[in-house]
Order: sequence, then structure tokens, then C-alpha cells
Amino acid sequence: MTNEGAGAAGAQGRRLVIKIGSSTLTTSESKVDYDYLRCIADQIAQVQAAGWQPVIVTSAAIACGLEALGIDKRPHDMPSLQAAASVGQVVLSAAYAEAFAPHGITTSVVLLTRRDTADRRAYLHARDTLMRLLELGVVPVVNENDTISVEQIRFGDNDTLAALVACLIEADLMVVLSDIEGLYDDNPNTNPEAQLISRVDAIGPEILAVAGGAGSTIGSGGMITKIKAARVLMVAGIPLVICHGRRVGAIVDAAEGREVGTRFVAAAKPHAITPKKLWIALGDAVRGALVVDAGAKAALIDRGCSLLTVGVSAVEGHFDEGDIVDIKDTGGHLFARGRVASTSDEVELAVGHSREALRANRLLCDLADKALVHRDELVVFE
Repeated sequence: MTNEGAGAAGAQGRRLVIKIGSSTLTTSESKVDYDYLRCIADQIAQVQAAGWQPVIVTSAAIACGLEALGIDKRPHDMPSLQAAASVGQVVLSAAYAEAFAPHGITTSVVLLTRRDTADRRAYLHARDTLMRLLELGVVPVVNENDTISVEQIRFGDNDTLAALVACLIEADLMVVLSDIEGLYDDNPNTNPEAQLISRVDAIGPEILAVAGGAGSTIGSGGMITKIKAARVLMVAGIPLVICHGRRVGAIVDAAEGREVGTRFVAAAKPHAITPKKLWIALGDAVRGALVVDAGAKAALIDRGCSLLTVGVSAVEGHFDEGDIVDIKDTGGHLFARGRVASTSDEVELAVGHSREALRANRLLCDLADKALVHRDELVVFE
């Protein structure tokens, strides 16, 4: 996998994920822009003809359902949202099929929930299905299954889903079509002097700080969710382009490596990233967090070590053995994620004790020497 886009000559068999947000695909809370969808189909047909294997991650099922049901204002109660998603998924799927039909391209529907990706067997089945669809020349259209997943409607975002799909298929590039040109050094809505950042090769606290909240009431994501997705993709060695979805030829330009929006490209992979680690990074919901001291952080980042209990200075949330947790430094910066080998209750009891003290404690002696988060189940973002 390379770190840059490529033209038609080098695109044979390369996989491309295109994420289209609700605010880009719609003209209001309950109206889908079908003319725009046809333009998207034209671009995707062009990159497919150049040798790319495209996958679409789409939003707007609820908006399609509201339009079909004649509801102008987005409701707030969950049954109405889920009903709209149920109706809208049919409408949206038909719209994609119709838009691609003139190009002779078959589309498919793949609906996922976090429950699916939390189960590693289901995760691998989803990967195999997507890969087979691409082999058959199909353009898969992936969406969250909002009809049955309450959490996804309330808190989900398709930026995370798109990053998950990109990791699933080991994509060579992911493009996010947004309602903003890319990442700015300040909020362009309030600061007319804000400058577009054309390239990011590392995501630290300063990049996270300039990512604002959601820019639209139609979708559920914002720039911060895109940056979090970029952080995982950079670890995986998958370039990400965030650009304005209404920019003419945005998908083609991004695929051919032209300067468009903000391109996130890691200078190098910090550590070996296995499919299992990518699943840990994106496939399951985080249950809590471990705050670690400077020594533990350095050991994890610089030496690729496992996390030991003695390096933990605080515990956030409640988690069980085997859950996925964030790992933060004492300044609150999240720099890693992994599968924890003990419960939050056990770790809280051990915080502040030396290894010798833990060994002498009959209740906590098991925590003295075993890895709290083993390096084989740890993803470092820096």
C-alpha cells in the first residue's frame, strides 16, 4: 500500500472508499439531491474505468424516508426516525441503482451496525463479502442499519463507519465528501482569515484542537469525527482526503493525487498494524479509558511495549476484562487504544501501588507482572 493517490496507469486493482455525508447528499432535512447523486455516479464510473475498485459509504436514509413519507421536519422521537430509516433505505438504494444504471454498473446494499463489527467473526464475514463484491465489479453502498440500531442514530457517524470499511478492505485511499473544503487552522465560519491546511502528516493535540463541532443539523458527524477517523487510517497507512463534495471532479482529482481539500498521509507506520489491531481501533465501542504516566507513554510509543498496571495513574468509566479502552496521557490526550485484560474495579484498586506492593497483595498480585494491555492488542496512534 502506498501513501499517495495515483493516476489511471497505477490504479489497477486499487481500492477506494468514498464517504458521502447527509449534508452533502441532501438539499434539506428531507430532500435528497438526485442530480448531485448522478454527478457522483459519473465520477465513480470514471475512476472505476481507470482501474479503481470503489466502495460508497452513504448517509441520508432518514432524509430519504422523510421525503417519501411527506414529512418536512425531522422528528425527534426514536420510532419515527427508525421508521423513516426503514422507508428511506429502500428509496436511497433505488436512487443509487438508478444513478449508476446508465454506466452499466451494479450496486449493492451492505448494512452494518456496531454490534456486527464488535464480533470479530461477523467483522471478517463483512470483509469477505465486500471483497467478493469488488471482484464481481459491483459498487457496494454501505450504510449504518439505523432501523434497528438506536445508538447509531443518536451517536453514530459514518466517518467512523467509512474508516472501518477502508480498513476492512485494506483500501488505498479514502475520500470524504463534506460540506467544507477541508481542515482549517481556525473556524472559517467565524474567522475569515482561517487558512486551509492542505496536508497533515501527524495528528496531535494541536490538530484535534482546531477540529470544531458538527457543521450541520442534518448529519451526526463533524470535523472532529473525521479527524478521529483519519488518526486510525494514518496508522493503517491509508491516505484520507477531506474535501468539499460539491467541488467539480473532487473524487477524480483525489484519486489522481491532485491537490484537493486536506490530505492526511502518515510519514510512516509507527508500529506493525495487523487486521486484529485495526479491528480493535475501530470495530468495537470503547468502554472506558486508562490514564498513564509519562514513563508508560514513552514505553508504549517509543519501544512498542505492553502496558503494565503500574503505569496507570487513573481509570475512567467502567469496563470488563476483554473490553476496548482508550489510553490517554495525564494531559487528556488520547494516543492509543487496546483490549484490557482486567476490570476497571481491579485496576482502580491497583492504581498508585508499586509492583512490589502488588505482588505482596493477595487480591492484586496477578496485576503485578501481567500485561494490562498486551502490545499485540494495542494500537498506538502516534
